[in-house]
Amino acid sequence: MQTRTPPPERTKRQTLQESSIFTREPILLLGLLLAVFYFARPLLIPLALALTFSFLLAPLVSRLEAIRLRRTVSVLLVIFAATAMVAGIVWLVAGQLLTVVNDLPSHAPNIRAKLDKTHVPAQSALGQALVSMEGLSHEFSSNPEQQDAQQRSLTNTATARARSAAGREAARKAASTGHAADPPVPVVIVQTPASESAYLGQVLRPVAGPLGTAGMVLIFTIYMLIKREDLRNRLLLLAGMGRLNLVSHALDDAAARISRYLIANVAVNTGFGIVFAGGLYAIGVPYAFLWGALLALLRTVPYIGPLVGGSLPAIFALIYFPTWWQSLCTIALIGLLEILVSNFLEPWLYGAHTGISELALVAMAIVWTLLWGWPGLALSTPLTVCLIVIGRTMPQMSFLHILLGDDAELAPEARFYERMLAFDNVEAHNVAERFLAQRNPGRGAGSNGAEQRTPLELYDTVLLPAIALAENDRHKGVLREDRASFFMQSVAELVSELTTYSIKTPGAAASALPLSGAADASLAQALREQSCCPVVCIPASDQADEIAATMLAQILEAAGHKTLLLPSSALTPELLARFASEPQTSLFISALPPFAFADAQALYQRLRAALPKNPILVGMWCSQGEADLLRSRFGMIRERDTVATTLDAALHVLHGQEGKNRRLEDIYARSPTQTRPASRERVAQRTPRGE
Repeated sequence: MQTRTPPPERTKRQTLQESSIFTREPILLLGLLLAVFYFARPLLIPLALALTFSFLLAPLVSRLEAIRLRRTVSVLLVIFAATAMVAGIVWLVAGQLLTVVNDLPSHAPNIRAKLDKTHVPAQSALGQALVSMEGLSHEFSSNPEQQDAQQRSLTNTATARARSAAGREAARKAASTGHAADPPVPVVIVQTPASESAYLGQVLRPVAGPLGTAGMVLIFTIYMLIKREDLRNRLLLLAGMGRLNLVSHALDDAAARISRYLIANVAVNTGFGIVFAGGLYAIGVPYAFLWGALLALLRTVPYIGPLVGGSLPAIFALIYFPTWWQSLCTIALIGLLEILVSNFLEPWLYGAHTGISELALVAMAIVWTLLWGWPGLALSTPLTVCLIVIGRTMPQMSFLHILLGDDAELAPEARFYERMLAFDNVEAHNVAERFLAQRNPGRGAGSNGAEQRTPLELYDTVLLPAIALAENDRHKGVLREDRASFFMQSVAELVSELTTYSIKTPGAAASALPLSGAADASLAQALREQSCCPVVCIPASDQADEIAATMLAQILEAAGHKTLLLPSSALTPELLARFASEPQTSLFISALPPFAFADAQALYQRLRAALPKNPILVGMWCSQGEADLLRSRFGMIRERDTVATTLDAALHVLHGQEGKNRRLEDIYARSPTQTRPASRERVAQRTPRGE
């Protein structure tokens, strides 16, 4: 007695994974992650900064390791060089910035002169702004001793006024009561001198937080650079051995994208600062190096940084020079450079390196700013790249890749079908034109090593899949009758416009037999005169099958076959007997699965019973099944009977039966006068019949 083998027990981990609420509700998982990002930001911000710096410095560490330096030595050298370079730039910028602050007060009269020359009212917005700049200059012009003296003078004046008021009040009371008032007791407020520790704490308290964060970032960066493989192995172990390949590819993809972005960002900002400093030097603005370096540093913060970095030199030029043209030239220079870099250079570099759409860059910058503030704005692009990689590797989070990625584009067949549903046949024909205008690399030897796509590829790749989508929606009851009618009519018109072909094979003919008025005698005479095997194309049932049969007949005519397009209702016993007298005539049934399968199977059985010697082929267009499985479902026994799922395969089958090996490039070639889809002006004249 045979015993049944019990099914393997499900592990506790598999059960938890399948029953997890986060697996079924990815939006809930995303909400939990956002909450963690917000409440754990004191720890996550240094980690994210350290991870970003490690991506930026890892290529330099790898180069030092390539010259046989130890990992620790390479990391320390790179960290020391990067820290020294940043500290040097900050020192130079800070020194020149202090010089600018000390130099500003001597040019404060320029503000008043410009205000007088332009005759701007002091109450207007521009006048108040200029007066504020002048007041700011006076504020910077006073040294600490002068400020203390002014403060003491104001304090003494206020005290004298208070004493005088108190004396007058006491005299008034004495006069009213008739008694001499006691002289007021002077009150002196003596401040307790602060201790050295309290003074030191007061000085260090504002910088303690940033210094602590900088120390954490430095420690994390050193550890991540030294223990790169260790961190990678831990992430792979967390993912599990079953997803080793997927997670490994995701980590490599994220690291490569972020590293390329950071390197490109540093290069762009450095070049921007150099060009800006050169432009300021040409204009004559002092401290050009300061403004160029400051702008390069501030541009690491997207959107806000360029605005602040460009405003500072413009304001300085407005205060420094007695005329207006230097400040206007500075504004024009920063505007021109920002337009060129932001609209042309950065989208080309960052879009290709990060895989983020331009709209997603702006949206995620706002999101990360709301979560983490200024650090979130600076790290928005690397963090968004990580989210896109997560969306590519985790099916539950695939919506992240769709929403944020730059390659979320509809396939040509889906785009064609969607435009037809919107009654926009102009754009639908443009989709077909763009598809035909593209070139196939590696096919042919044209001027650029590629040939344009042919109508055969358009039918197999765009039109037939679009018709299959329409048939599925129609049979499900979700496609309105007017939309379905308009779609089928427009596709039929498009196919009829692609009828002129030329064939490079000598002696090949490309003419079709008309259906109307064709008698049996003329049909037999046409079949006998045909050099290639004649083919009769028969749609299985509805209009979609008829359009597919028209495409097939068109392709076969271009290949040199005499074709005849017949509806299944026209297959009279007399006509079938005529076909039986010509065994070389092939019959091709055209059907779009899955709903036309029953009709196609019944028609095949009927034809096989009436035509025992003729080859009968079936086109189950866009079917995903195997050819042998489809043959068995149709009950095909004869070797010459087969099933094709594409027009390309159908053409191969027919030419294989003929024993010919003509190159498909010669068969599919289009003449210089081949018709293309109707032009935009011609299509625009059509009106949807379903409207």
